[in-house]
Amino acid sequence: MTPTLFSVSYAGLWGQASLDLKAFIRHAADLGYPAVMLMGKRPHLSVLDHTPESIAELASHCRACGVSVACVAGYTNFAGGAESGEVPFVEMQVQYARTLATFAKGLGCGLVRVFTSYERTDLPPAANWSRTVTAIRECCDQVADLGITLGIQNHHDVAVHSKALLELLHEIGRPNCKLMFDAWSPCLRGEPAYETAKTMAPYTVHTTFADYVRLPRFAYEPGLINYRSAGPDLVRAVPMGDGDLANAEFLRGLRDGGFDGTVAYEMCSPLRGGGGLQNLDFCAARFLKWLGGSGSRLSS
Repeated sequence: MTPTLFSVSYAGLWGQASLDLKAFIRHAADLGYPAVMLMGKRPHLSVLDHTPESIAELASHCRACGVSVACVAGYTNFAGGAESGEVPFVEMQVQYARTLATFAKGLGCGLVRVFTSYERTDLPPAANWSRTVTAIRECCDQVADLGITLGIQNHHDVAVHSKALLELLHEIGRPNCKLMFDAWSPCLRGEPAYETAKTMAPYTVHTTFADYVRLPRFAYEPGLINYRSAGPDLVRAVPMGDGDLANAEFLRGLRDGGFDGTVAYEMCSPLRGGGGLQNLDFCAARFLKWLGGSGSRLSS
């Protein structure tokens, strides 16, 4: 397995310190990461800000730093804009995926990440499912000539359960469509970590880890002099190994299922200890220690 650091962690979001793309790549190398995952939007690898020339320069910078690009991460929601049928929102996102794929190819990377869709009250689930399948098929077809694999990450509502995700993957039916299956979602939703990961491993080319603590929520009821549940737990990101997620069991399941791909770490929400560079670096180094590789390639 190859440890990978996701640039979203140093993008200045959620109060984190911000590094530009070249500085991030150098920083990841200095931390001991042999590979990076690049965020396909501003302030990093935006389709508005890069050209073939700047991509070639970025590829040269990666080589000089001794870092490979494991994945270019797109941000899609194929249900977006469904209320405005006259606007080609899906076509825009397919073109976005195609552009990111050209960037990936120029960076020597063979993987582009997409999400599925969020649920909508104005779009029946079956229609949303069909819209998502059609969109991802077209994305796959648009990037196939570039030798790019499209990776579906299990974060959005449509097909978020592993059983549904496998059904979606089989219905898409494209050889260059694989999974980027993460522990965060099934662990929070209560799927068994080891068994789920082992089942999904044969279809998975990349996984991304983070750790979270669950913070139960309650609302006071004065008439009862008691509390009632206020809904799902609040979760907060913590250094790897300090949280409540069954990440170790998930990783063992992936390994036992035959997975030997890239393993990324992300800090993409408010983080215990704050968003200063020192804390980000501490957490990034902790992940390498947790993974057991200290930045070197691991064998499962």
